[in-house]
Amino acid sequence: MDADVEPASLAEAEWLATQRQWAQGWRQFVFPGVLLVYLLYVAGAVPKYSRGAGAICGYAVLAAFAACWLVTLLSIWPTSSRPAISQAGSRQFWTLYGVLVALFAAELPFTHAAAFVLCVYITAITVARLGRRSAPIVVALALGALLVPVAIPSWHDSLAASFGDVTPIAIPVAAFSAFGALRVHRGNRALTEARTELARLAAESERFRIARDLHDLLGHSLTTITVKAGLARRLGAADPTRAFQEIAEVEALARQSLADVRAAVANYRDVTLAGELASGRELLRAAGITADLPRAADVVDPAHQELFGWVVREGLTNIVRHSHASSCAVRLCASSVEIVDDGAGGAAPPGNGLSGLRERVAAAGGAVEAGPLQPRGWRLRVSLSPAGGA
Repeated sequence: MDADVEPASLAEAEWLATQRQWAQGWRQFVFPGVLLVYLLYVAGAVPKYSRGAGAICGYAVLAAFAACWLVTLLSIWPTSSRPAISQAGSRQFWTLYGVLVALFAAELPFTHAAAFVLCVYITAITVARLGRRSAPIVVALALGALLVPVAIPSWHDSLAASFGDVTPIAIPVAAFSAFGALRVHRGNRALTEARTELARLAAESERFRIARDLHDLLGHSLTTITVKAGLARRLGAADPTRAFQEIAEVEALARQSLADVRAAVANYRDVTLAGELASGRELLRAAGITADLPRAADVVDPAHQELFGWVVREGLTNIVRHSHASSCAVRLCASSVEIVDDGAGGAAPPGNGLSGLRERVAAAGGAVEAGPLQPRGWRLRVSLSPAGGA
């Protein structure tokens, strides 16, 4: 693990980039495209109930429905750049919605009861657009799928071999599934926005802190250097000895200021256990994971605190990225740190930084234990000998 790299920041960046990738480009078509596979059942019903030009029309109407449904779904699905539908977008939706209903009605003569599978897709976009307000429409679609095929005598021979008796159940199931998927999607989008804002505020706070600290650190020194340099210039001809003394003091002040700046910059780059516990608590909170973290790190040997800071950073980052945990705990003692969660219990994929952490711990004369817990969860434990250094 490179000391110049901030693993937690990289995890944030990768997570946000993944969210954006699946909301734009070809990736946004993947999940809706998979759902369209179920239209193959309707396509299979076309040759059973239509011939010649009628079959061609049945396939054409079905293809038009699939394309229109895909466009409608993508136009209403919320993204970071389009969190809500505008008035113009609302008109577009209801226009496309009317086209979908018309295409469904047009498909009925060609596929009979099988055409009601299209109502499942209409249900999905209805729920995605209206949420809980879609309940009356969902009930109407389910009743239509139940009663219409039974009411038309010429369709009775197709009911036994079709989704005619299943579609009325599939419609409310699709409604619940679409509602749940929409809630999850909106929750992920809200989390993405919160994490982006958190990162922006953290960066802004850090800039203010650095500016304040550098001002306090250098303000007095630079003012003194300026005054003494000006005095030395004025004394140059009249009192060379005094001028030389002033220049020597300016040099000493400049060297001290340079050392102070270097120490300050090194301090910003250092990893501290207390700092990682504080930032880790905020990271877990943003990820919706219950955190049981120590409030202080005084119990840990000072020689181990920087290394344990890296352990906490790497462990908590992997929990957020890979574990699907709901809770996490960090336990500290003088020469060991242990991180456990109640997640899926799977190891992080190669290249996540654990190998670099092992190298750090091995260099300090310690040992790393990482593995699943029973019945579920994962544990990362690092222990050092009392004399080991970080």
